[in-house]
Amino acid sequence: REGEICITWIGHASFLVQTHEVNVLIDPIWSKWLKVIKRLKQPGFEIHHLPSIDFVLVTHAHFDHLDRRTLRRVAADQPIVVPMGVGNLVHDLGFHIVHELDYWQMVELGPLKISLTPCHHWGARFLADLHRDFGGFVIASNGRTIFHCGDTAYFPGFKEIGERYKIDIALLPIGAYEAPTGREVHMNPEEAVKAFQELRAKTLIPMHYGTFPLGFEPLHEPPRRLLASARTHGIQDKVLVMTEGKPVVL
Repeated sequence: REGEICITWIGHASFLVQTHEVNVLIDPIWSKWLKVIKRLKQPGFEIHHLPSIDFVLVTHAHFDHLDRRTLRRVAADQPIVVPMGVGNLVHDLGFHIVHELDYWQMVELGPLKISLTPCHHWGARFLADLHRDFGGFVIASNGRTIFHCGDTAYFPGFKEIGERYKIDIALLPIGAYEAPTGREVHMNPEEAVKAFQELRAKTLIPMHYGTFPLGFEPLHEPPRRLLASARTHGIQDKVLVMTEGKPVVL
């Protein structure tokens, strides 16, 4: 119905977002392997069960977010939106047009206004290509706004994002904080709660955990820590831990 948003978590950072007018796919990955890293939980549904996709968004070039094999399967001459410097990785996959956005830049696609926001991460797909940007997406439609954070460590920019946009639903990463590299490029669950509060959003949906073993933390630890932190801050009723493949209407 008009004004409602249907969200389906596919797994990891992959989401199907549906309004009464359009279907949007964000960071889709159905592949079983990330190079040498095996997927531990299967996608919420098979890729051939996808509805017709109107727009595709990819937050950055890392293999667990930009999966060329999956993108080639979902490409059907529709637009795709990526950060600056990422377009050459998707231009040959079958999309009608590639929109490359800079930070705070907005593109209108049908009824949607899609903006790229900063984050604290990195965007190189390989060691040498440091020119690729990375970020999150704010998607606004019919008075509702959803924020897909992409990958990020906690950073002060969440406050500015919350000031610029009135966010209803925040999809925030909570896993891979015990990274083998030791780099601080992912939030832990407690930092995700802090980011959510600074965003001033209404609903927190966690992501980026439990699908691929990208950090040393136990796979089921992130949501447990998230809920504990949410209870401590009195916002447990604002946290929605989703199950892969089960749509939720908000």
